Amino acid sequence: MTSLSFNDWDLEKHVADAIGQLGWEEPTQIQAEAIPFARKGMDVVGQARTGSGKTAAFGIPIIESCEPNGSTQAIVLCPTRELAVQVAEEFQSLQGKKGLGIETVYGGTDIEKQARLLDKGVDVIVGTPGRVIDMSKRGHIDLSEIGIFCLDEADRMLDMGFFPDVLWIVEKMGEREQTLLFSATFPQEVLDATEEFTEDPIHVMSEDLEVEVPEIDQFAIKVGRLNKMWALGRIVANMTEKDQMLIFTNTKRMVDMLGERLDRQGVDSASLHGDMAQNKREKILDKFRDGRKKILVATDVAARGLDVDGITHVVNYDLPDETEVYVHRIGRTGRMGKSGQAWSFVGARGIWGTGQIANPGAMSFPGSGKTPGVKECDFKETGTNLGPDGHRQGFPFGKGSANCSINWVVKQAGPR
Repeated sequence: MTSLSFNDWDLEKHVADAIGQLGWEEPTQIQAEAIPFARKGMDVVGQARTGSGKTAAFGIPIIESCEPNGSTQAIVLCPTRELAVQVAEEFQSLQGKKGLGIETVYGGTDIEKQARLLDKGVDVIVGTPGRVIDMSKRGHIDLSEIGIFCLDEADRMLDMGFFPDVLWIVEKMGEREQTLLFSATFPQEVLDATEEFTEDPIHVMSEDLEVEVPEIDQFAIKVGRLNKMWALGRIVANMTEKDQMLIFTNTKRMVDMLGERLDRQGVDSASLHGDMAQNKREKILDKFRDGRKKILVATDVAARGLDVDGITHVVNYDLPDETEVYVHRIGRTGRMGKSGQAWSFVGARGIWGTGQIANPGAMSFPGSGKTPGVKECDFKETGTNLGPDGHRQGFPFGKGSANCSINWVVKQAGPR
Protein backbone atom coordinates (compact mmCIF):
# COMPACT_ATOMS: atom_id res chain seq x y z
CA MET A 1 0.00 0.00 0.00
CA THR A 2 1.04 3.59 -0.48
CA SER A 3 0.14 6.86 1.24
CA LEU A 4 -1.29 8.05 -2.07
CA SER A 5 -5.06 8.23 -2.50
CA PHE A 6 -7.10 7.80 -5.69
CA ASN A 7 -8.61 11.19 -4.86
CA ASP A 8 -5.20 12.80 -5.40
CA TRP A 9 -5.38 12.12 -9.14
CA ASP A 10 -8.53 14.08 -10.00
CA LEU A 11 -9.86 11.13 -11.97
CA GLU A 12 -12.71 11.41 -14.45
CA LYS A 13 -15.99 11.53 -12.50
CA HIS A 14 -17.41 8.23 -13.78
CA VAL A 15 -14.15 6.44 -12.94
CA ALA A 16 -13.80 8.12 -9.54
CA ASP A 17 -17.38 7.18 -8.65
CA ALA A 18 -16.81 3.59 -9.76
CA ILE A 19 -13.64 3.29 -7.66
CA GLY A 20 -15.56 4.67 -4.71
CA GLN A 21 -18.27 2.05 -5.24
CA LEU A 22 -15.57 -0.64 -5.26
CA GLY A 23 -14.34 0.63 -1.91
CA TRP A 24 -10.84 1.37 -3.14
CA GLU A 25 -9.02 4.15 -1.31
CA GLU A 26 -5.32 3.73 -2.02
CA PRO A 27 -3.73 2.39 -5.21
CA THR A 28 -1.48 -0.65 -5.15
CA GLN A 29 2.18 -0.11 -5.88
CA ILE A 30 1.95 -0.96 -9.59
CA GLN A 31 -1.07 1.33 -9.92
CA ALA A 32 0.70 4.18 -8.16
CA GLU A 33 3.74 3.73 -10.42
CA ALA A 34 2.00 3.23 -13.77
CA ILE A 35 -1.23 5.25 -13.78
CA PRO A 36 0.25 8.79 -13.65
CA PHE A 37 2.44 8.13 -16.71
CA ALA A 38 -0.22 6.21 -18.61
CA ARG A 39 -2.75 9.02 -18.05
CA LYS A 40 -0.32 11.38 -19.78
CA GLY A 41 -0.40 9.16 -22.87
CA MET A 42 3.12 7.84 -22.39
CA ASP A 43 4.16 4.30 -23.29
CA VAL A 44 4.49 2.20 -20.14
CA VAL A 45 6.21 -1.14 -19.55
CA GLY A 46 5.17 -2.60 -16.21
CA GLN A 47 6.39 -5.61 -14.30
CA ALA A 48 3.78 -7.05 -11.97
CA ARG A 49 2.39 -10.44 -11.12
CA THR A 50 -1.23 -11.53 -11.27
CA GLY A 51 -3.20 -10.19 -8.30
CA SER A 52 -1.13 -7.02 -7.96
CA GLY A 53 -3.86 -4.75 -9.31
CA LYS A 54 -2.23 -4.40 -12.72
CA THR A 55 -5.53 -4.56 -14.62
CA ALA A 56 -6.60 -1.26 -13.07
CA ALA A 57 -3.09 0.08 -13.68
CA PHE A 58 -3.75 0.03 -17.42
CA GLY A 59 -7.56 -0.07 -17.27
CA ILE A 60 -8.11 3.32 -15.62
CA PRO A 61 -5.96 5.26 -18.15
CA ILE A 62 -7.53 3.40 -21.10
CA ILE A 63 -11.08 4.09 -19.90
CA GLU A 64 -10.31 7.77 -19.39
CA SER A 65 -8.79 8.03 -22.87
CA CYS A 66 -11.78 6.50 -24.69
CA GLU A 67 -15.15 8.01 -25.56
CA PRO A 68 -18.45 6.13 -26.01
CA ASN A 69 -18.82 6.84 -29.73
CA GLY A 70 -18.88 3.33 -31.19
CA SER A 71 -15.44 3.47 -32.81
CA THR A 72 -12.78 1.13 -31.48
CA GLN A 73 -10.13 3.23 -29.76
CA ALA A 74 -8.26 0.65 -27.66
CA ILE A 75 -7.45 -3.04 -27.81
CA VAL A 76 -6.16 -5.22 -24.97
CA LEU A 77 -4.62 -8.60 -25.83
CA CYS A 78 -4.64 -11.41 -23.26
CA PRO A 79 -3.14 -14.93 -23.44
CA THR A 80 -6.35 -16.77 -22.52
CA ARG A 81 -10.07 -16.26 -22.89
CA GLU A 82 -10.50 -16.59 -19.14
CA LEU A 83 -8.18 -13.65 -18.57
CA ALA A 84 -9.87 -11.68 -21.36
CA VAL A 85 -13.23 -12.11 -19.65
CA GLN A 86 -11.68 -11.14 -16.31
CA VAL A 87 -10.12 -7.98 -17.74
CA ALA A 88 -13.31 -6.96 -19.54
CA GLU A 89 -15.35 -7.43 -16.38
CA GLU A 90 -12.96 -5.21 -14.42
CA PHE A 91 -13.11 -2.59 -17.18
CA GLN A 92 -16.89 -2.60 -16.86
CA SER A 93 -16.60 -2.10 -13.10
CA LEU A 94 -14.06 0.70 -13.49
CA GLN A 95 -15.95 2.69 -16.11
CA GLY A 96 -19.05 3.04 -13.95
CA LYS A 97 -21.72 4.88 -15.92
CA LYS A 98 -19.45 6.20 -18.66
CA GLY A 99 -21.15 3.99 -21.24
CA LEU A 100 -18.19 2.58 -23.16
CA GLY A 101 -18.93 -0.42 -25.33
CA ILE A 102 -16.47 -3.07 -24.14
CA GLU A 103 -16.46 -6.34 -26.08
CA THR A 104 -14.53 -9.59 -25.51
CA VAL A 105 -13.21 -11.33 -28.61
CA TYR A 106 -11.98 -14.90 -28.17
CA GLY A 107 -12.36 -18.37 -29.62
CA GLY A 108 -14.82 -21.03 -28.55
CA THR A 109 -17.85 -18.75 -28.96
CA ASP A 110 -20.39 -18.11 -31.73
CA ILE A 111 -18.32 -16.24 -34.29
CA GLU A 112 -21.34 -14.82 -36.14
CA LYS A 113 -22.83 -13.41 -32.95
CA GLN A 114 -19.47 -11.91 -32.07
CA ALA A 115 -19.21 -10.37 -35.54
CA ARG A 116 -22.64 -8.74 -35.23
CA LEU A 117 -21.68 -7.16 -31.91
CA LEU A 118 -18.47 -5.77 -33.40
CA ASP A 119 -20.30 -4.43 -36.44
CA LYS A 120 -22.64 -2.45 -34.17
CA GLY A 121 -19.60 -0.58 -32.89
CA VAL A 122 -17.49 -1.04 -29.76
CA ASP A 123 -15.11 1.34 -28.04
CA VAL A 124 -12.74 -1.13 -26.37
CA ILE A 125 -11.83 -4.67 -27.45
CA VAL A 126 -10.39 -7.20 -25.01
CA GLY A 127 -9.42 -10.44 -26.69
CA THR A 128 -7.04 -13.24 -27.54
CA PRO A 129 -4.71 -12.91 -30.55
CA GLY A 130 -6.12 -15.73 -32.68
CA ARG A 131 -9.73 -14.55 -32.70
CA VAL A 132 -8.73 -10.88 -33.07
CA ILE A 133 -6.79 -11.79 -36.21
CA ASP A 134 -9.73 -13.83 -37.50
CA MET A 135 -12.14 -10.94 -36.97
CA SER A 136 -9.70 -8.52 -38.57
CA LYS A 137 -9.36 -10.68 -41.68
CA ARG A 138 -13.15 -10.96 -41.88
CA GLY A 139 -13.43 -7.19 -41.82
CA HIS A 140 -15.12 -6.84 -38.42
CA ILE A 141 -12.14 -5.13 -36.74
CA ASP A 142 -10.20 -2.30 -38.36
CA LEU A 143 -6.89 -2.45 -36.54
CA SER A 144 -5.49 0.54 -38.44
CA GLU A 145 -7.95 2.87 -36.69
CA ILE A 146 -7.11 1.77 -33.14
CA GLY A 147 -4.80 4.13 -31.26
CA ILE A 148 -4.18 2.41 -27.91
CA PHE A 149 -2.55 -1.02 -27.72
CA CYS A 150 -2.19 -2.96 -24.46
CA LEU A 151 -0.48 -6.32 -24.04
CA ASP A 152 -1.32 -8.09 -20.78
CA GLU A 153 0.87 -10.90 -19.37
CA ALA A 154 3.37 -10.66 -22.21
CA ASP A 155 5.54 -13.45 -20.82
CA ARG A 156 2.65 -15.91 -20.85
CA MET A 157 1.79 -14.77 -24.37
CA LEU A 158 5.35 -15.63 -25.37
CA ASP A 159 5.27 -18.92 -23.46
CA MET A 160 2.09 -19.93 -25.25
CA GLY A 161 3.53 -19.28 -28.70
CA PHE A 162 1.30 -16.31 -29.52
CA PHE A 163 4.00 -13.75 -30.24
CA PRO A 164 3.84 -14.15 -34.06
CA ASP A 165 0.14 -13.33 -33.83
CA VAL A 166 0.85 -10.33 -31.60
CA LEU A 167 3.40 -9.05 -34.11
CA TRP A 168 0.86 -9.43 -36.92
CA ILE A 169 -1.69 -7.36 -35.00
CA VAL A 170 0.82 -4.63 -34.11
CA GLU A 171 1.94 -4.33 -37.74
CA LYS A 172 -1.66 -3.94 -38.91
CA MET A 173 -2.29 -1.19 -36.36
CA GLY A 174 0.21 1.16 -37.95
CA GLU A 175 0.74 4.38 -36.01
CA ARG A 176 -0.26 4.02 -32.36
CA GLU A 177 -0.93 6.77 -29.87
CA GLN A 178 0.05 4.68 -26.85
CA THR A 179 1.37 1.23 -25.98
CA LEU A 180 1.03 -0.37 -22.55
CA LEU A 181 2.85 -3.65 -21.89
CA PHE A 182 2.65 -5.65 -18.68
CA SER A 183 4.48 -8.84 -17.74
CA ALA A 184 5.43 -10.74 -14.58
CA THR A 185 8.83 -11.66 -16.00
CA PHE A 186 10.94 -10.29 -18.82
CA PRO A 187 12.71 -13.00 -20.84
CA GLN A 188 14.83 -11.73 -23.73
CA GLU A 189 12.01 -12.11 -26.25
CA VAL A 190 9.75 -9.86 -24.18
CA LEU A 191 12.54 -7.31 -23.78
CA ASP A 192 12.99 -7.32 -27.55
CA ALA A 193 9.25 -6.81 -27.94
CA THR A 194 9.28 -3.78 -25.67
CA GLU A 195 11.84 -2.15 -27.96
CA GLU A 196 9.80 -2.97 -31.05
CA PHE A 197 6.36 -2.09 -29.67
CA THR A 198 7.12 1.00 -27.59
CA GLU A 199 8.71 4.43 -27.97
CA ASP A 200 10.73 5.78 -25.05
CA PRO A 201 8.65 3.81 -22.53
CA ILE A 202 8.52 4.43 -18.81
CA HIS A 203 9.50 1.27 -16.91
CA VAL A 204 7.67 0.61 -13.65
CA MET A 205 7.89 -2.34 -11.32
CA SER A 206 6.01 -3.84 -8.40
CA GLU A 207 8.22 -5.07 -5.58
CA ASP A 208 5.78 -7.87 -4.81
CA LEU A 209 6.99 -10.31 -7.44
CA GLU A 210 7.40 -13.43 -5.34
CA VAL A 211 6.18 -16.61 -6.99
CA GLU A 212 4.22 -19.08 -4.89
CA VAL A 213 5.74 -22.54 -4.81
CA PRO A 214 3.01 -25.06 -5.56
CA GLU A 215 2.38 -28.03 -3.31
CA ILE A 216 3.39 -30.89 -5.58
CA ASP A 217 4.17 -34.49 -4.64
CA GLN A 218 6.86 -35.78 -7.00
CA PHE A 219 7.26 -39.45 -7.85
CA ALA A 220 9.88 -41.27 -9.92
CA ILE A 221 8.89 -44.64 -11.37
CA LYS A 222 11.63 -46.98 -12.60
CA VAL A 223 10.07 -48.62 -15.64
CA GLY A 224 11.05 -49.94 -19.08
CA ARG A 225 9.68 -48.40 -22.25
CA LEU A 226 7.15 -51.09 -23.12
CA ASN A 227 5.88 -51.14 -19.56
CA LYS A 228 5.16 -47.43 -19.34
CA MET A 229 1.59 -47.97 -20.53
CA TRP A 230 0.92 -50.40 -17.72
CA ALA A 231 2.26 -47.95 -15.12
CA LEU A 232 0.31 -45.10 -16.71
CA GLY A 233 -2.82 -47.23 -16.56
CA ARG A 234 -2.49 -47.67 -12.83
CA ILE A 235 -2.26 -43.90 -12.32
CA VAL A 236 -5.19 -43.21 -14.64
CA ALA A 237 -7.29 -45.89 -12.95
CA ASN A 238 -6.88 -44.13 -9.61
CA MET A 239 -7.99 -40.73 -10.90
CA THR A 240 -11.29 -39.31 -9.70
CA GLU A 241 -13.94 -37.70 -11.89
CA LYS A 242 -12.67 -34.24 -10.93
CA ASP A 243 -9.03 -34.97 -11.77
CA GLN A 244 -7.26 -33.89 -14.94
CA MET A 245 -3.99 -35.24 -16.30
CA LEU A 246 -1.37 -33.70 -18.57
CA ILE A 247 1.08 -36.19 -20.10
CA PHE A 248 4.34 -34.93 -21.60
CA THR A 249 6.35 -36.71 -24.28
CA ASN A 250 9.50 -35.48 -25.99
CA THR A 251 8.42 -35.98 -29.61
CA LYS A 252 5.38 -35.35 -31.79
CA ARG A 253 5.53 -38.94 -32.99
CA MET A 254 5.23 -40.20 -29.42
CA VAL A 255 2.26 -37.90 -28.81
CA ASP A 256 0.43 -39.54 -31.71
CA MET A 257 1.44 -43.06 -30.70
CA LEU A 258 0.45 -42.63 -27.07
CA GLY A 259 -2.83 -40.99 -28.04
CA GLU A 260 -3.66 -43.94 -30.29
CA ARG A 261 -2.81 -46.46 -27.57
CA LEU A 262 -5.00 -44.68 -25.05
CA ASP A 263 -7.80 -44.56 -27.60
CA ARG A 264 -7.52 -48.31 -28.21
CA GLN A 265 -7.92 -48.87 -24.49
CA GLY A 266 -11.09 -46.78 -24.39
CA VAL A 267 -9.45 -43.89 -22.54
CA ASP A 268 -10.99 -40.56 -23.56
CA SER A 269 -7.94 -38.41 -24.21
CA ALA A 270 -6.74 -35.72 -26.58
CA SER A 271 -3.38 -35.16 -28.25
CA LEU A 272 -1.62 -31.90 -28.98
CA HIS A 273 1.56 -31.05 -30.89
CA GLY A 274 2.97 -28.29 -33.03
CA ASP A 275 2.10 -29.79 -36.43
CA MET A 276 -1.62 -29.37 -35.81
CA ALA A 277 -3.52 -26.48 -37.35
CA GLN A 278 -4.10 -23.55 -35.00
CA ASN A 279 -7.90 -23.88 -35.05
CA LYS A 280 -7.64 -27.58 -34.18
CA ARG A 281 -5.22 -26.80 -31.35
CA GLU A 282 -7.58 -24.18 -29.95
CA LYS A 283 -10.53 -26.59 -30.02
CA ILE A 284 -8.52 -29.22 -28.14
CA LEU A 285 -7.31 -26.66 -25.60
CA ASP A 286 -10.85 -25.40 -25.06
CA LYS A 287 -12.09 -28.93 -24.36
CA PHE A 288 -9.30 -29.52 -21.86
CA ARG A 289 -9.80 -26.14 -20.17
CA ASP A 290 -13.51 -26.65 -19.58
CA GLY A 291 -13.10 -30.27 -18.47
CA ARG A 292 -14.64 -32.03 -21.45
CA LYS A 293 -11.31 -33.80 -21.88
CA LYS A 294 -9.69 -35.16 -18.73
CA ILE A 295 -6.41 -36.37 -20.23
CA LEU A 296 -4.15 -34.49 -22.63
CA VAL A 297 -0.96 -35.80 -24.24
CA ALA A 298 1.34 -33.03 -25.46
CA THR A 299 4.83 -31.90 -26.31
CA ASP A 300 6.40 -29.01 -24.42
CA VAL A 301 5.96 -26.62 -27.33
CA ALA A 302 2.30 -27.46 -27.88
CA ALA A 303 1.50 -27.28 -24.16
CA ARG A 304 2.47 -23.62 -24.12
CA GLY A 305 -1.17 -22.93 -24.90
CA LEU A 306 -2.31 -24.38 -21.60
CA ASP A 307 -3.59 -22.35 -18.69
CA VAL A 308 -5.69 -24.78 -16.66
CA ASP A 309 -5.95 -24.50 -12.89
CA GLY A 310 -7.62 -27.90 -12.52
CA ILE A 311 -4.70 -30.11 -13.58
CA THR A 312 -4.11 -32.58 -10.75
CA HIS A 313 -1.63 -34.95 -12.40
CA VAL A 314 1.40 -34.29 -14.59
CA VAL A 315 3.13 -37.33 -16.09
CA ASN A 316 6.59 -37.14 -17.63
CA TYR A 317 6.09 -40.12 -19.93
CA ASP A 318 9.44 -39.12 -21.38
CA LEU A 319 11.86 -37.49 -18.98
CA PRO A 320 13.05 -34.03 -20.13
CA ASP A 321 16.72 -33.22 -20.51
CA GLU A 322 16.76 -29.88 -18.74
CA THR A 323 15.90 -28.77 -15.22
CA GLU A 324 13.95 -25.76 -16.45
CA VAL A 325 11.74 -27.94 -18.63
CA TYR A 326 11.02 -30.30 -15.75
CA VAL A 327 10.11 -27.44 -13.41
CA HIS A 328 7.93 -25.86 -16.07
CA ARG A 329 6.13 -29.14 -16.70
CA ILE A 330 5.28 -29.98 -13.11
CA GLY A 331 4.33 -26.36 -12.48
CA ARG A 332 1.18 -27.04 -14.51
CA THR A 333 -0.28 -28.77 -11.45
CA GLY A 334 -0.63 -27.57 -7.87
CA ARG A 335 -2.07 -24.21 -8.94
CA MET A 336 -4.34 -21.84 -7.03
CA GLY A 337 -3.24 -23.34 -3.72
CA LYS A 338 -4.30 -26.86 -4.73
CA SER A 339 -2.17 -29.96 -4.34
CA GLY A 340 -0.86 -31.89 -7.31
CA GLN A 341 1.07 -34.98 -8.34
CA ALA A 342 3.99 -35.18 -10.76
CA TRP A 343 5.01 -38.63 -12.01
CA SER A 344 8.23 -39.25 -13.96
CA PHE A 345 8.86 -42.51 -15.82
CA VAL A 346 12.56 -43.33 -15.65
CA GLY A 347 14.14 -46.04 -17.79
CA ALA A 348 17.57 -47.65 -17.54
CA ARG A 349 19.19 -44.85 -19.53
CA GLY A 350 17.48 -42.10 -17.57
CA ILE A 351 18.00 -43.24 -14.00
CA TRP A 352 21.11 -41.15 -13.43
CA GLY A 353 19.61 -38.18 -15.26
CA THR A 354 17.03 -37.75 -12.53
CA GLY A 355 19.77 -36.56 -10.23
CA GLN A 356 20.82 -33.93 -12.75
CA ILE A 357 17.26 -32.66 -12.91
CA ALA A 358 16.56 -32.87 -9.20
CA ASN A 359 19.67 -31.32 -7.71
CA PRO A 360 19.68 -27.88 -9.38
CA GLY A 361 16.06 -27.35 -8.40
CA ALA A 362 16.61 -28.44 -4.79
CA MET A 363 14.24 -31.34 -5.39
CA SER A 364 14.68 -35.03 -4.87
CA PHE A 365 13.61 -38.25 -6.50
CA PRO A 366 13.74 -40.80 -3.68
CA GLY A 367 15.43 -43.93 -4.98
CA SER A 368 16.69 -42.39 -8.19
CA GLY A 369 20.29 -42.74 -7.11
CA LYS A 370 20.07 -46.38 -6.06
CA THR A 371 21.60 -49.07 -8.20
CA PRO A 372 19.07 -51.39 -9.89
CA GLY A 373 20.81 -54.44 -8.40
CA VAL A 374 18.77 -57.62 -8.68
CA LYS A 375 15.89 -55.63 -10.14
CA GLU A 376 17.84 -54.87 -13.30
CA CYS A 377 15.08 -56.55 -15.29
CA ASP A 378 12.79 -53.68 -14.29
CA PHE A 379 14.55 -51.51 -16.83
CA LYS A 380 14.61 -53.88 -19.79
CA GLU A 381 12.52 -52.64 -22.66
CA THR A 382 10.88 -56.08 -22.91
CA GLY A 383 10.66 -56.78 -19.19
CA THR A 384 7.63 -58.88 -18.21
CA ASN A 385 7.51 -58.27 -14.49
CA LEU A 386 5.88 -54.85 -14.45
CA GLY A 387 2.46 -56.05 -15.52
CA PRO A 388 0.38 -59.06 -16.48
CA ASP A 389 2.20 -59.08 -19.82
CA GLY A 390 5.13 -56.73 -20.15
CA HIS A 391 5.16 -57.14 -23.94
CA ARG A 392 1.73 -55.60 -24.34
CA GLN A 393 1.56 -51.89 -24.90
CA GLY A 394 -1.94 -51.59 -23.50
CA PHE A 395 -3.36 -51.96 -20.02
CA PRO A 396 -6.57 -53.37 -18.57
CA PHE A 397 -9.36 -51.11 -17.40
CA GLY A 398 -11.66 -53.86 -16.25
CA LYS A 399 -13.39 -54.33 -12.93
CA GLY A 400 -11.05 -53.77 -10.03
CA SER A 401 -8.35 -52.24 -12.18
CA ALA A 402 -8.16 -49.22 -9.90
CA ASN A 403 -7.08 -51.53 -7.10
CA CYS A 404 -4.13 -52.95 -9.04
CA SER A 405 -1.20 -51.93 -6.88
CA ILE A 406 1.63 -49.82 -8.22
CA ASN A 407 3.39 -49.92 -4.87
CA TRP A 408 6.18 -52.21 -6.01
CA VAL A 409 6.74 -50.15 -9.12
CA VAL A 410 7.43 -47.10 -6.97
CA LYS A 411 9.14 -49.05 -4.21
CA GLN A 412 12.15 -46.76 -4.43
CA ALA A 413 10.14 -43.64 -5.11
CA GLY A 414 7.83 -41.51 -3.07
CA PRO A 415 6.58 -38.02 -2.46
CA ARG A 416 9.06 -35.18 -2.31
